[in-house]
Amino acid sequence: MTKILLLSDTHSYIDDAILKYVKQADEVWHAGDIGDLNVTDKIKKLKPLRAVYGNIDDDKARVEFPENNRFMCEDVDVWITHIGGYPPKYNMKTRDKIKSNPPKIFISGHSHILKVMPDKRYNLLHMNPGAVGKHGFHKVRTMLRFTIDGKAIENLEVIEFPERY
Repeated sequence: MTKILLLSDTHSYIDDAILKYVKQADEVWHAGDIGDLNVTDKIKKLKPLRAVYGNIDDDKARVEFPENNRFMCEDVDVWITHIGGYPPKYNMKTRDKIKSNPPKIFISGHSHILKVMPDKRYNLLHMNPGAVGKHGFHKVRTMLRFTIDGKAIENLEVIEFPERY
């Protein structure tokens, strides 16, 4: 069983409250808009990190992290990208790839809106953890955590930080 912490849109912000959850995870996945690489450096000191760059990220982040990160976690095919859309409105860059070779979990960030929804057409689970940084229009900072046990995706939890400022 692998405990996952999924976050996005940190926009250069990380604090002890976020790091508390990082310490509880086996792996951390970041869906882009990292901002300052100090964020990912702090996470990597504590746990393995899988991440992608987002539209606000600079050349340093784009050298360190890919635009798309597709990998297996136990027996689950995972694809993370920053701007990917959501069922059934995937963006043009992801739509054909999802159609031809759907992952089991499709993760995107960008919208700052937490969303977890099944896509029955492609038999996948879409996840967007919202935004855990302090920059943006969201009123509540959010992350997701869950476990992967073989092929099972279980124990999904929303983590909220109501005090945005």
